[in-house]
Amino acid sequence: MNVTVDVVGEGEQRCTVDDDATYADLIRAAGYHPQEASVLVDGSPVPGDSRVDADRVRLLRLIQGGTA
Repeated sequence: MNVTVDVVGEGEQRCTVDDDATYADLIRAAGYHPQEASVLVDGSPVPGDSRVDADRVRLLRLIQGGTA
């Protein structure tokens, strides 16, 4: 399955995942760890353990920061 991933602030990329892949698998295919990003489908977040059922998604990187 081919999915267009729009990484917010970084641009689009095409990712290929298995037909039974989860959104966590898709995040990994895009080059990120599932704990550092969330996937949005039609503007709503989806659980990482749900199967990919969209051909276009937005990937929102989660930011951590602050002073020590």
